[in-house]
Amino acid sequence: MRRLAPPAPVPRGRVKLPAALLAGASAVALVTAGTMLASTSGAATGFSVTYTVTSQWPGGFVANVDITNTGSAVSSWTVGWTFGDSGQKVSSAWNTTLQQNGTSVQATNAGYNGSLPSGARTSFGFQGTFTSANPVPSSFTVNGSGSGGGTTTTRTSTTKTSTTKTRTTTTKTTTTTTRTSTTSSSGGGGSPSTSWPSASGSVKVGSTISVSGTFDGGMKRYYGIGDGGQSESQDPMFKLSDGATIKNVVIGAPAGDGIHCTGRCTIQNVWWEDVGEDAATFKGTSGDSYVIGGGAKSASDKVFQHNGSGTVHISGFYAASIGKLYRACGNCSSSYQRHVRVDNVLLDSAKYVVGINSNWGDTATLSRITLVNGSKTHVCAKYKGVSKGSEPSYLGDGWNDGNCKVSQSDVTYR
Repeated sequence: MRRLAPPAPVPRGRVKLPAALLAGASAVALVTAGTMLASTSGAATGFSVTYTVTSQWPGGFVANVDITNTGSAVSSWTVGWTFGDSGQKVSSAWNTTLQQNGTSVQATNAGYNGSLPSGARTSFGFQGTFTSANPVPSSFTVNGSGSGGGTTTTRTSTTKTSTTKTRTTTTKTTTTTTRTSTTSSSGGGGSPSTSWPSASGSVKVGSTISVSGTFDGGMKRYYGIGDGGQSESQDPMFKLSDGATIKNVVIGAPAGDGIHCTGRCTIQNVWWEDVGEDAATFKGTSGDSYVIGGGAKSASDKVFQHNGSGTVHISGFYAASIGKLYRACGNCSSSYQRHVRVDNVLLDSAKYVVGINSNWGDTATLSRITLVNGSKTHVCAKYKGVSKGSEPSYLGDGWNDGNCKVSQSDVTYR
């Protein structure tokens, strides 16, 4: 792999059972349930649940669910909800064991994130499909009505913040619900998580791990390949076959050349502590590959390198102190037309968002790009691709043209 030369009024709810929480709104909405405390056998129990559609496309979506324990410590949790009649189905999930029966969904903690002390927070995510619409579930349960759970439902019809106090003979509850509607061509959702996950353990790797099917790392930290620098032709930590999925992995340093996708692949909830040569390289010559959630730090050159063809989709991703989030190879041994779709990413101190080769017909479709310390960040840089052995030349940045499908309104600066 060759480095490339550098040249974005709440209605009053009714408390039916003590504890637990909730969200309700429309498909493109972030709903945050407030704090709820109740008395059950002398122990205060309560949870806050936030359901976020982080990315959406025709017929598919990615959602994230945050859980905060606002009561006494628990050793396990199960979050339940019911989908509407829109054909919503979960196809894969991470940080949870998830089961769906008809429209009913039960998500139980994984082995490493069940313990929640008072005030602690965890999250899980999933990818799903829908047929007609993708409404946000109207209510949630945590640990069921017999285990300090119960259901309180508050429906929100306007963008507003309100506080409702409800009294019963057994409990006093204060609920604050905030709904923030977000519109975009790709769906709703809040900003990607900037909270770096804690590894559940460490695994030292001596040689490349080959993956076919699904590899779930259980949020363990994998490290030990390569020299931790930018030297060329380092071995990858993971090598994914066509159609493979890797999820729930923390990649430490040294990590060699990160992840290689030999065909179509999916990378879910993977976090690179210190990117070496590249975080991931896409080599497949057809089809779509996906990066869903996760994050990366300290990539002096690129995070994602696209050497093959097809389309790479990046959504819900966070990166800090990087050169480029994505680069379509400009001088590989084989030249292809390449495409990238980036939605709902947060980049802190990035030099470029994407780099593409306009002379080969590459395209970049960008939406909901948030840039921190990014006043000088190049959003969509165009290059002239060349044959192997030469260096591509930087042609300038594009906005709303045939290659760079992005406008200034798609970028937020903080």
